[in-house]
Amino acid sequence: MPPKPSRRAGAARSQRASPDGGSAPPAAPRLEIGEADFVVLCDALKVSESVREKAWKTYESLSAVDGALACNKKKKETWGVCIFIVAIDLDEVTFTFTELLKSISISVCTFFQFLKEVDVNMDTVSTKVDSTVSRLKKKYDVLVALYHKFERTCGLIYLEQPSTEISAELSSVLVLKNYWITFLLAKGKVLQVEDDLVISFQLLLCVLDYFIKLSPPAMLKEPYKSAMTAVTVNGSARTPRRGQNRSTRTAKQLDTDTKIIEILCKEHDCNLDEVKNVYLTSFIPFLNSAGIVASNGLPEVEVILKQYDELYLKNKDIDARLFLNHDETLQPDVVACSQLERTPLKNSPEEEISLILPQTPVRAAMNNIQQLIMILNSAPDKPSDTLITYFNNCTVNPHDGILKRVESLDHIFKKKFAEAVGQGWAEIGSQRYKLGVRLYYRVMESMLKSEEERLSVQNFSTLLNDNIFHTSLLACAVEVVMATYGRNASQSDGTSAETDLSFPWILNVFDLKAFDFYKVIESFIRAEPSLTREMIKHLERCEHRIMESLAWQSGSPLFDLIKQSKEREGQTDQPETASTPSTPLQHNHTAADLYLSPVRSPKKKASGPPPSANSTPDAQSGATPQTQKPQKSTSLSLFYKKVYLLAYRRLHTLFLQLLSEHPDLEPLIWTLFQYTLQNEYELMRDRHLDQIMMCSMYGICKVKNIDLRFKIIVSAYKELCNTNQETFKRVLIREEQYDSIIVFYNLVFMQKLKTNILQYASNRPPTLSPIPHIPRSPYQFSNSPRRVPAGNNIYISPLKSPYKFSDGFQSPTKMTPRSRILVSIGESFGTSEKFQKINQMLCNSDGQLKRSAEVSAAPKPLKRLRFDIEGQDEADGSKHLPQESKFQQKLAEMTSTRTRMQKQKLNDGNDTLASEEK
Repeated sequence: MPPKPSRRAGAARSQRASPDGGSAPPAAPRLEIGEADFVVLCDALKVSESVREKAWKTYESLSAVDGALACNKKKKETWGVCIFIVAIDLDEVTFTFTELLKSISISVCTFFQFLKEVDVNMDTVSTKVDSTVSRLKKKYDVLVALYHKFERTCGLIYLEQPSTEISAELSSVLVLKNYWITFLLAKGKVLQVEDDLVISFQLLLCVLDYFIKLSPPAMLKEPYKSAMTAVTVNGSARTPRRGQNRSTRTAKQLDTDTKIIEILCKEHDCNLDEVKNVYLTSFIPFLNSAGIVASNGLPEVEVILKQYDELYLKNKDIDARLFLNHDETLQPDVVACSQLERTPLKNSPEEEISLILPQTPVRAAMNNIQQLIMILNSAPDKPSDTLITYFNNCTVNPHDGILKRVESLDHIFKKKFAEAVGQGWAEIGSQRYKLGVRLYYRVMESMLKSEEERLSVQNFSTLLNDNIFHTSLLACAVEVVMATYGRNASQSDGTSAETDLSFPWILNVFDLKAFDFYKVIESFIRAEPSLTREMIKHLERCEHRIMESLAWQSGSPLFDLIKQSKEREGQTDQPETASTPSTPLQHNHTAADLYLSPVRSPKKKASGPPPSANSTPDAQSGATPQTQKPQKSTSLSLFYKKVYLLAYRRLHTLFLQLLSEHPDLEPLIWTLFQYTLQNEYELMRDRHLDQIMMCSMYGICKVKNIDLRFKIIVSAYKELCNTNQETFKRVLIREEQYDSIIVFYNLVFMQKLKTNILQYASNRPPTLSPIPHIPRSPYQFSNSPRRVPAGNNIYISPLKSPYKFSDGFQSPTKMTPRSRILVSIGESFGTSEKFQKINQMLCNSDGQLKRSAEVSAAPKPLKRLRFDIEGQDEADGSKHLPQESKFQQKLAEMTSTRTRMQKQKLNDGNDTLASEEK
């Protein structure tokens, strides 16, 4: 039981003196809440009476559930969490986040983790608190990444012990303090989206350039010292003059003294033009508005400190100045930071075991951006000659309409980007949009070439005059660019981490329905082979979000398609959407099929000639014989198949966590789940797929007398990837009314499906739905690293974009091992000793492979990459020359094996289709 409120707290409060030294005047009696230490904590944070009362009640309810929270070790932390939760819910936050952390002696990471543990019940932490915590997490992640980058960069710029001719006031500590606080002030005043890692880093480079030019060359390391010396010799005004207009002076310096910013951009793989744009449009206006005055070569610390303090107290969040002191409240979680990438554990005896440090968030973001820019640098801003030819072949030439649409959306995007990020960033938005336009034309051309090969036609009039197709394709291209730039500091694994510009932001900008956008995603990925692994995963996640909830929002064309399909089939209770979940999902549909749907199913070949790509759906439908059923919607059928596949995968994952001891329940739960999606699809309107999944699981367990409570379900659900607590905390009950998933189950789900659910408890349960056929995802990549068989110590791993672009295309960075032998196909490999060692290892491998072949002549299926024994690849008939080294032979074999696997992967879909036709 929680301790009773202490009376000493009230007595202590009544004996406090008034500010003028006299005894406190009599005040209206008020209820003293909590223990004395709780009262002291509330006083320190200056919380209101309403916050005190509700926070203490929250603490009592939590400690009643988990007595460990009431122990002395966690008691103060629990109080702090309760005060934080209640203050946000009541909009009565009287303290900053850092003040709270200091008061309860806890770090940021520990606080977030403890908050997650405290949320034992679904209603402990509201969605409002979740949103606040999410914003704090993202901001903290960006600050940590930027400060570490800032600290390392300054170590490369400034001497630790400059010459004695430098004033003692210009110590490295003072330089760092000036730098960092000026950057924090600029970031807070200029950026509306403070968790944008790339824009924040570009702004940091502007601050670095500004301060380097104010620093004496004797303080600087090379190449910055030489650059500054050259600037001084050329007569540039390095030392600012008080009487000169700051904006004019700084802009003139940037135009004439670009050497420093060029060095910074090259060192960090940053686009020079973009950084210059940030400097001129955002950083210079900030300097003017801040009124920073330089003395002794640097701005006065007191001035910027005062302005940042005002900003910090206004935002009530993290005091990032504490990074300078390495304050324990801002230190990253040691456990999280220790999760470094490792090579296989087996090492040669003479090699030391070492860790491979992953790329820093900033480096990873810059590399991805540079890779995208290098791909699109050669792409045109306007339709290519090939595209013009396709346009001219159309019955109605779409050229003018395409250009007008691109121009119109340019203005809209630029305006919306400025509204989201800040008015000074409109040109940055325009630059990103232009990259998206280049990718749009590039992918469109690739799609049309594929369609020409597939259909043997060149007239794509209907498709190319379809406004929704073009808007979707352009939105997808711009989303790729935005996601590349919008990489969050916590995305070290390539997973999605949302910012204010994250998907589905682009749908709102282009006024595009999610269901229409979904149609282009798979074809886009197939048409653009240069997409990175991270970007393919991002687009896959966008597709999943659409299938989970976005396509089911009110106003979505999905519901109209379902209604039309029911009318065509003449059924009132079973739309054609369902088809059969067990039907294999084919990946042979293209964007043209989906945007021109309804069309004839590709597996049903018509007796007449194939329809041309410019024929309209109505025209095709009109040519259908009277005895034949109206053609169904390809886009709807494919969508439902993908939804079934996603739904079953998520259900199976959750089932293994909760009900693995009851395997007989999984087909029952899936049958109810699938029945709801097929027949009671209105339950999905403005709701989430996972809400139906959890209700189906709970309902079946209820009628089968299995003790599984919603509390346990949501606890396991929170551990799944890509989940949001709002999914079970805020479910639509009726119009404009939301509540928890328990309330939704009782008032909506159970009322709608009660008869069906009760059938599972009878002697004649419903016929079980077939389990969906799970194909190999067209987006997945092979696991890595893969070990070459036969017991040697050689591993094969695909490159994960670990490129440093400043000195050319694709050279390994810190992501690669230092003490191991690394070979990357197509690059210089290093010393000859490494070649000899690898050759020796491969020769030993051959002997072991031969011995194993003598034991068992039966070939094993190709589950891993393995080398052929005698240096020949019979699959493609390639032979190795006698003078080739063992290593060269193995490289050729490895490339051949990879090609063979890729061909096999592409043929999987065709094999399944062929079996269907039989």
